[in-house]
Amino acid sequence: MSARETFLPYCRPAIGEEEVAAVRRALLNGWLTTGPQTAAFEQAFARACGVPHAVALNSCTAGLHLVFAALGIGAGDEVVMPSLTFAAGAQCAIELGAQPVLCDVEPDTFAASLRTIAPLVTTRTKAIVTMPYAGRPLGIAEIVDFARKRSIAVVEDAAHGAGTLDRGQWPGALSDAAVYSFYATKNLTTGEGGMLVTNDRSLAERVRLLSLHGMSRDAWQRYSNGGSWRYDVVEPGYKYNMSDVLASIGLVQLERLPALQGRRADLAARYSAGLTDLPGLRYQRPSEHRDDRHSWCMYAVVVDPAIARVGRDELIERLHRRNVGTSVHYIPTHAFTAYRHLTGGPLPNTELIAQQILSLPLYPEMTDGDVGDVLEALRWALQTKPILIA
Repeated sequence: MSARETFLPYCRPAIGEEEVAAVRRALLNGWLTTGPQTAAFEQAFARACGVPHAVALNSCTAGLHLVFAALGIGAGDEVVMPSLTFAAGAQCAIELGAQPVLCDVEPDTFAASLRTIAPLVTTRTKAIVTMPYAGRPLGIAEIVDFARKRSIAVVEDAAHGAGTLDRGQWPGALSDAAVYSFYATKNLTTGEGGMLVTNDRSLAERVRLLSLHGMSRDAWQRYSNGGSWRYDVVEPGYKYNMSDVLASIGLVQLERLPALQGRRADLAARYSAGLTDLPGLRYQRPSEHRDDRHSWCMYAVVVDPAIARVGRDELIERLHRRNVGTSVHYIPTHAFTAYRHLTGGPLPNTELIAQQILSLPLYPEMTDGDVGDVLEALRWALQTKPILIA
């Protein structure tokens, strides 16, 4: 069995001529920073996800920071969040003086649940952060109901959530807020960028204010026809706004999302069917609710070395030898030097998954043949002898 002749990267953004044309228009219309394209993107995204208020930002991390600040989270407060995620959530809580409390995940969904969250809630808990890992819906209603009875905010880290439906609703429809990522690897990309959505008008207004230095007027309101040069800085804020150039890409990507989403689902189904005869590999348990939709932002598999007779790290090396790129999601937050001091509950599932998980290539421009190449590379990798690395 021969390897692919060309390298299959882990990810490649689905950027076409429509996006290129949109950027060109944004570059030539005389307005580059936050302006009419950003406003249009906010309105279109709010309509798409059925949540009335949307604020476009320069990253998902910015959205987490701003929503924590807008909720008044600060010194002495605790924020419960999974460790099996990117470290941004913990970073944002710490920057505001709060204490991240790290919880475990379920072994079959790779996401936190009420079972793993509830034991860590105390009188100091100000917010709970959830993440639909890889875009798999996690049943947010149960967590929201638990939190509201205790006056605790629920923030969805929806970095993987564009296209996800949880009981028929997008992240942010039930919780206090959801924050989406438009990073280059995401289902909907602007290169860099994010969007906060919420049902709470006052929360959205505060996030918007804090996103641009706490200024009462942005540049569009000051420099466009009918604007005024006068403005106030109402409170100290940040520089987290999205530009019109990025928003122009987002508008096109949002229109294409149903097609991009459909292709991801097709590719994921091919992976799932092909993995059934590969010993020692398992993937996320599918949701069985008829109104749920997995966005398939990633396709992660867990390697059981006792059955597969190969460890995760070695499997990555073997796939690379067959010209297949992979990634790991995630090195858990508590494993990093900067966050080893954080407290929380026991993390047995997180520890095990972190040692065994890897993400396979999954993006709309992949062909059926590419998926076949990955599966063939996996079959080869599970049958070869250990690689000797000098």
